[in-house]
Amino acid sequence: MPQTVHFITHPDVAIDPAVPVPDWPLSERGRTRMRGVLQQPWVADLRAVFCSTERKAIDGAAILADALGLPVTEIAELGENDRSSTGYLPKLEFEAMADTFFARPQESVRGWERAVDAQARIVAAVDEVLRRAPAEGDIAIVSHGAVGALYLCHLLDRPIGRDADQPPGNGGNRYAFEITGRRLLHGWRSIDSQ
Repeated sequence: MPQTVHFITHPDVAIDPAVPVPDWPLSERGRTRMRGVLQQPWVADLRAVFCSTERKAIDGAAILADALGLPVTEIAELGENDRSSTGYLPKLEFEAMADTFFARPQESVRGWERAVDAQARIVAAVDEVLRRAPAEGDIAIVSHGAVGALYLCHLLDRPIGRDADQPPGNGGNRYAFEITGRRLLHGWRSIDSQ
């Protein structure tokens, strides 16, 4: 059986405009949803768990790793696109900015990291994950929505576009690909379903 990477986006977050976005934890609902992932049959094949250094991703990765008796390896470059120039944005304004981020990947919109730069960083980070991964067993990467979308565009060898983003909602989605040949096994699915 070929080794598989499960790219998982963190689920529901406790949003607090007074706290820097990278420090937001999973909400109780997000924690419940991540614990639910442990019932998925594919989880038993995981032999390594990686995540970004943002708290919500660390929280999600820890739930998986603790249950499986595995360490969590944090890689900063798996982090969300740098949006520190604007900080917290209300939902409608954030969605409009995200649309622009994906639509104009060669530009820095309002000081955000360019999508092309974020994608290059993320591709290098996933390459690093695969270098560090064990020779057998599957791998989980717990990260963020735009990170997953940018990597999915790379995986499919297609232009950056928001149509590759996870389904709308509160995060908590996944896709899977084979390590050898980087072949997509399935697109976005909710972590709440098999």
